[in-house]
Amino acid sequence: MKRNIISTVFSFLMLLVLASCEKEEEFKEVKVTEVNTLYSPDEGRNVPLQTSSTASLYFEWERATAEDNGLVYYDVVFDKENGDFSNPLYVVPADNNGLSNGASITHKILNRIGGLAGIPAAAEGVLKWTIVSSRGLTKVVSSKSRKINLTRLSGIEAPAALYLTGEGTEAGATLAEALPVKGLEGGSEFEIYTRLIAGKKYSFVDSKTKVSRTFSTDPSGATFKENGDGATVTADGVYRIKLDFNTSNITIEPVTKLEFFMCTPQKRTALSYQGKGVWKADNVVPDFTNGGFSDDRYFFWITMGGAEQKLGSKNKDNSPPSTATGAYFDTYLYPTDKNRWDFSFKFPNRTIKSCTITVNLNTIQANYFHKIDNVQN
Repeated sequence: MKRNIISTVFSFLMLLVLASCEKEEEFKEVKVTEVNTLYSPDEGRNVPLQTSSTASLYFEWERATAEDNGLVYYDVVFDKENGDFSNPLYVVPADNNGLSNGASITHKILNRIGGLAGIPAAAEGVLKWTIVSSRGLTKVVSSKSRKINLTRLSGIEAPAALYLTGEGTEAGATLAEALPVKGLEGGSEFEIYTRLIAGKKYSFVDSKTKVSRTFSTDPSGATFKENGDGATVTADGVYRIKLDFNTSNITIEPVTKLEFFMCTPQKRTALSYQGKGVWKADNVVPDFTNGGFSDDRYFFWITMGGAEQKLGSKNKDNSPPSTATGAYFDTYLYPTDKNRWDFSFKFPNRTIKSCTITVNLNTIQANYFHKIDNVQN
């Protein structure tokens, strides 16, 4: 009986070994040849990029072969003019899930690759390209390559999301702590209210986990570009930073004051910066009786780049709110409106003797907002 058990175990182990061998045969790497001929675009082709979402450039090449006469996959790989493709700038799979011997690559993608190559917006530069053939893990880079002359778009393709990071920021250089930059309506503009530290670098990235694109302010402080190694400011302070990807323009304005303003008495109370786009004032005493009648209208003045601008309600006129939270307290910027009553808010009631007022200009919710709490009646 014991001998039978040993025999059975031995047979079972042999079956496992045979199955393992069959599995190894099943996943055996298949060799492929390199691509020997590139068809299009021609060497030195001039490509003035267009903003249309449908504009594209077609790349085509001779097919490679696999030793088992099976499928071959292809990638178009790009590098700088003098690159050797050992660390390519960008990889685009061929059409038909990588199986075609051609690829239609949009001008927007080519513009992005040009940025990775360091070609400035609206400028002309050279990209080098070739084809990698593969079947599984083994990849074969063609010994043939060509160059195209790009004229980049004047703007930069906007990322889906944008974050601020670096030693010069409030969150530091830890990527996971990068600060979200608010996307504005239209998708091409972003802005953030934040503190920057003089002499220490900051930059913008497209992810908090796996960065594929980085943007840096140019030395002029008026434009930005893709790539770069970060920028600095000359003075510590709170700034409003606004980026326009359509024009590659950036504005960096110091925010020197944010004040609560009661309309009738024209009474101002300064709010202190708390960090990450938040200002607050404690023990604010509203003045509802100045001027001989009861009035509870208020808004905020924010001073940016030396200019005083209004932060007020979406509505030109308002009734008192029925709750202490909600869309009523959303706050909007009016850069040129100097009227001392328009777009003002009203207090929930006029019995408040003191309160805390907070203005939140970060991305904690879709719109900027303020709140009144710690109310003493």
